[in-house]
Amino acid sequence: MDLLRFSTAGSVDDGKSTLIGRLLYDSKTIFEDQLESIEGASNKKGLDHVDLSLLTDGLRDEREQGITIDVAYRYFATPKRKFIIADTPGHIQYTRNMVTGASTSNLALILIDARKGILEQTKRHSFIASLLQIKHIIVCVNKMDLVDYGEETFEEIKAAYIDFASKLDVEDIRFIPISALKGDNVVDKGDKMDWYSGGSLLNTLEEIYISSDRNLIDCRFPVQNVIRPHSDEYHDYRGYAGRVESGVFKVGDEVMTLPTGFTSKIKTINCGKADVAEAFPPMSVCMTLEDDIDTSRGDMIVRVKNQPEATQDLDVMLCWLGDNKLVVGKKYIIRHTSNEARTIIKEIQYKVDINTLHRLKEDKNIAMNDISRVTLRTTKPLLVDSYKNNKSTGSFIIVDEGDFNTVAAGMII
Repeated sequence: MDLLRFSTAGSVDDGKSTLIGRLLYDSKTIFEDQLESIEGASNKKGLDHVDLSLLTDGLRDEREQGITIDVAYRYFATPKRKFIIADTPGHIQYTRNMVTGASTSNLALILIDARKGILEQTKRHSFIASLLQIKHIIVCVNKMDLVDYGEETFEEIKAAYIDFASKLDVEDIRFIPISALKGDNVVDKGDKMDWYSGGSLLNTLEEIYISSDRNLIDCRFPVQNVIRPHSDEYHDYRGYAGRVESGVFKVGDEVMTLPTGFTSKIKTINCGKADVAEAFPPMSVCMTLEDDIDTSRGDMIVRVKNQPEATQDLDVMLCWLGDNKLVVGKKYIIRHTSNEARTIIKEIQYKVDINTLHRLKEDKNIAMNDISRVTLRTTKPLLVDSYKNNKSTGSFIIVDEGDFNTVAAGMII
């Protein structure tokens, strides 16, 4: 079955965790012990209903405060599709958690409280979704039960969001009025909003087309490990193990290994215990080539006439995740695909004002949760594509050399 990864985002108390709980509850994908656990926790809180948000708020602090702090992942399936949900925090100090949760998503659910309309975090999360090249956004106008299911309120929020989103790079935006608490338009449509002619949220998630989102043109296979058994049975075996990040590799294809530039043909492709005729993303495979080539971890197998750019100078958008501020000229570690190098931040070009999307060229103070455009210089060439064309080879993380904490996530322009 097809797999859809999606993240939830929005401001504080917009009902993200309740929405996911409602999806799981109404689609009957909750185990009995889980239901008994949240029923008991709801009774302890003195509630007269089951608090479905407790299904994703697993940390003690989250349950006590009624907020989401860390990214919570949940899995469920329907007869049509499998799903992985990333429930991301709404507080501004946890924006970095939203970045990590949304980085692997095909789709973003942006929740808006029908009473409050578009807030700063709505814009922040929408911009991050655009920056991460998430092609599909579903705007869920939640808590419609608190505004008497008014069509006018929904249309006003929809118009305001369309006006804001005109500045973003998103291909597909859809709007659904819902009540996560009551269940209207989440799994079943209900009869409270007969003025809404679209499908329910679950129906939309099942039907949305994502197969064309992957890059199947630019063949990129970063080598993670070289397999040399040194056994009598596999005396001369040399396999290159890794994950296909993009493109389609077939047995017999002429390929090139970078950065050496040597060419050969694919002899076999092994997936688990079976040989396969072709490999495509996100398969993890082991390839053998017809020629013995000196290739190691960090190298990349590509097509001869379709190669990434080898460069030491990177123009990037940077989401700063670290507790300490960005320091121009400081040495950091950069990790890109299976490769690693040292890097320095040469220049801060501008910082982005999330609310207005204006470029603040005079503000060079980059702290946690800030998004900026910077230039990097690495100690050796990296094999890169632009993030817009290829997410896998267009993204990277930056690690502090002192404590080895991840301090930034970047997208190559």
